[in-house]
Amino acid sequence: MTKLTDTQAIILSAASQRDGHIALPLPDSLRGGAAAKVVGAMLAKGFLEEAEADIRNGEPVWRETGDGHGVTLIATDTGLAAIGIETDSTEVKPTEDAAPKARAPRVGTKQATLIAMLRAPDGATIAEIMAATGWQSHTVRGAMSGALKKKLGLNITSEKIEGRGRVYRNCKE
Repeated sequence: MTKLTDTQAIILSAASQRDGHIALPLPDSLRGGAAAKVVGAMLAKGFLEEAEADIRNGEPVWRETGDGHGVTLIATDTGLAAIGIETDSTEVKPTEDAAPKARAPRVGTKQATLIAMLRAPDGATIAEIMAATGWQSHTVRGAMSGALKKKLGLNITSEKIEGRGRVYRNCKE
């Protein structure tokens, strides 16, 4: 079993009892820099992961990202296993390959807009995605490589098309 600090065990234990395994609110004794340090270590070890949260709907928020949205913290299967709780993740993905855990994005978010654009038959260029989301180019590239490829397991390809430039698509495999 993985070595946990008392604080990490408390956070994971509380998250295991909440809907969606949300790790917020953190214990009252954990504030400011101490909270950031504990959460940072738990994210690095894979015990927690960040997920989008809608502030307007009252979802608990770890940090704000703007436009009424923020990021919440969710206990992962690894985190729950560290406190001795087995999850039914094997039933969810019976014979699939070792792709990252699939999570469905919420409708109406910028990430959902990005995915829809990439799934369109013509794909999308960085400039088109920037116009639709209001993001800068480095944010678009980061979202594609981090959130979409690594976290959601989407297969994104790109090709250079004459007169249009580099076009990105989500190839379903």
